[in-house]
Amino acid sequence: MNLPAEIAEACRELFEQLPIESAMSELLETHPSHSELVEKTLSHPAMANRDDLAAGLWLYVNDLYRSHTISQGIEDRTGSYWHGIMHRREGDFSNSHYWFRRAAGHPLIAQRPDLDPDAFVDQVARAQGVNAPELVAKQREEWQALFEYCAGL
Repeated sequence: MNLPAEIAEACRELFEQLPIESAMSELLETHPSHSELVEKTLSHPAMANRDDLAAGLWLYVNDLYRSHTISQGIEDRTGSYWHGIMHRREGDFSNSHYWFRRAAGHPLIAQRPDLDPDAFVDQVARAQGVNAPELVAKQREEWQALFEYCAGL
């Protein structure tokens, strides 16, 4: 991952124990894991006051509840983006679309039109719970792009 050194160091143990190739392996809600590692990661000084990164890390370990609690308090397009991903992962596709409308104009969407979060919601909905490898890969790619964007701020 392309992260600033201090963020990479804060996340090192989590990403070593749960590499992105193993994380978020299901499109829809799953059971949280590695909570203690996320808590440890978030206690690192580089992660202080980084709700954007915290929302992403909780999604990374499938803790949709904690991610939701944080993302709904981030009142900008980035918070809406994380919020939209969280609702997609819980299978609430209409609510996910709502939050992606609120994220419209996010710089990442302009930089990476291939991500197209609204179209991805529709693809996941059509998959009807089947964890197609290409969709899981896209989910990881989207997460990584948004996490790297946030880390670079």
